[in-house]
Amino acid sequence: MASSRKVVEFFYDIVSPYSWMAFEVLCRYRNVWNLDLKFKPAYLGGVMHDSGNRPPGMVPNKFHYMTKDLERVSGYFGVPLYPPSNVFEAMFEKGTLNAMRFVTAVAEKEKEGDVLVERVSRELWKRIWSTDQDVTQPASLTEAGLKAGLSANELEEILTLSKSQPIKDKLKSVTQEALDYQCFGFPSTVYLSSWLIASKWVGPHPDKPTSKM
Repeated sequence: MASSRKVVEFFYDIVSPYSWMAFEVLCRYRNVWNLDLKFKPAYLGGVMHDSGNRPPGMVPNKFHYMTKDLERVSGYFGVPLYPPSNVFEAMFEKGTLNAMRFVTAVAEKEKEGDVLVERVSRELWKRIWSTDQDVTQPASLTEAGLKAGLSANELEEILTLSKSQPIKDKLKSVTQEALDYQCFGFPSTVYLSSWLIASKWVGPHPDKPTSKM
């Protein structure tokens, strides 16, 4: 009898480049580790504020380290990450509140499964962290949604839903859920450490077992 799937809750915001790398690795290992991976789109700005944390981009030494570290680890994990031309504007002036409401609306619309949430999240990460494109305007969200496989009619409905109070409340609720787990930044995963210790790591690409650290 096959072992039961291990539940992993993944809290993330597409404003976080480290969340993108963790997201891709968990998706790659979903079958390898027999994961029941539950995506939890949340708002990093709310977590940082309520936890009393400061974004790395606001601390000069952290920012300089992060710039070099992202280049190093993105190469290792095989994620096409290229910081936007104006990181401060993208992360702090424009932000991703509208984008995360949009992802939350996709999750609410999808109900069963998470295929569309995965695809939409990936397309939004690509826009902000790979191709230096906007993720705040309806047209930008629509373009990402179309690339993720949603129809124009579906996107019109999702965009309307993303502006509704229930979706705003849902995003706040999931963000609070992360805070209740004592999260202070993203990515944040919730799982049972006992099985993780016993799970085998075969490199950033488990379909290529010869990869090494």
